[in-house]
This record gives sequence, structure tokens and C-alpha cells, in this order.
Amino acid sequence: MAYKFVDNYRERGARKKLVEHLKGRGIEDQKVLEAIGKVPRHFFFDETFWNQAYRDIAFPIGDGQTISQPYTVAYQSELLHVKKGDKVLEIGTGSGYQTCILLELGAEVYTIERQESLYQRTIQVLPYMGYKAKFFLGDGSKGIAEHAPYDKIIVTAGAPFVPEIMLKQLKVGGIFVIPVGDEKSQKMVTIIRVGENDFDRIELDTFRFVPLVGDQAW
Repeated sequence: MAYKFVDNYRERGARKKLVEHLKGRGIEDQKVLEAIGKVPRHFFFDETFWNQAYRDIAFPIGDGQTISQPYTVAYQSELLHVKKGDKVLEIGTGSGYQTCILLELGAEVYTIERQESLYQRTIQVLPYMGYKAKFFLGDGSKGIAEHAPYDKIIVTAGAPFVPEIMLKQLKVGGIFVIPVGDEKSQKMVTIIRVGENDFDRIELDTFRFVPLVGDQAW
């Protein structure tokens, strides 16, 4: 499939405004803001909807999924405290936008998506854009045990509970960010593995994600 994307002064200007907006909403991590400013979010939209790409809203991408609101992407990314070279597991590739932000932050990204149509698109679009991640198709609620442990784990869908199977895939000292709640709203939860069987858990702000579906979820 051939892709013809355009990233001109108009889109770059819109990204700068989006970055300033996110600063105003409390995002402070400069590396996260720089990543948001670099990734061309309109590439994840049909050209008909490019005028929506830099609004701070979620947007449908098909198969009942959405590209996350930029504030949500920045919020989760900031909580991860990604360092260059971190091995990061992303549950729910979706459009691939969050994947690109993690890659811009210097992470080595392992990302899994259960919807084959989304998976097929991201394995073509992201390399075309110059982003290289390790893509997997399957049930993300179980993580990817064969490549564990991970420095960081991020879940981009709302879970009914924290899957224990994923906690076991986190390194000691690692950070796990996951929205947990019911199908209408979730609390953002940060978990730090402070010992082999010892975890610190912090509940933060309320969000609304599409549901995490799978053996260890809905």
C-alpha cells in the first residue's frame, strides 16, 4: 500500500499550539512535550479529518477503537518517566500514535494489538513514517511474557482490574501505568515494583478509555 502524507507549516504550527495547550493543562515533562511536537498526529487520520487531528480530543479510528486524546497520551507518557533505552511494553497499539511518542522518548517498544485490521495498518504506516517498534497481534491482557521483563508497561485501554500476569512481567524498579475501573470511567493507576513481591500503587485522575478486552480483562 502506498502512503502519501504531507506535513507542512500548517500542521507543524498546529502541533506547536497543541503543545502550548498541553502545558496549560499541566503537562510539565519537556521530553514528552517535544515528542508531541514532533509526531504528525494527522497521519493517523483519514485526510478528510485532518482538521481534527490537533484538537485535544479522542477520535474514532474504526473497529470500535479511538486514537487517544493528546492530553491522555501526554499524561500517561509523563507517568512512565521513560529513559532512553527503556524496554517498554504497550498494551493496545491502536492507531500507533502512543507508540510513536514512546519511540520519540527513546524507548524500545514492544506493542500488541488484538484487532487485526489495526495491527496490519500500524505495521505498514509506522515504518513508513520512520518509526520502528516490535509489533505483535494477540491478546494484550496477558502481556507478552516471552519478552519480559520490561522497564515500563503502559495499558491504553480501560481494565476492570490490574492483571497479575502483567505485574510479573515488570522489572523490579519498573513502572506500570494502567486505567482501572468500569466500562464508563477509570482511575489512572501507577504501580511501581519495589521488590520481588512488593508493589506500590497510586490512584490518580479519572479518564474514559475503550475497554481492555481479553482473557485477563473484559
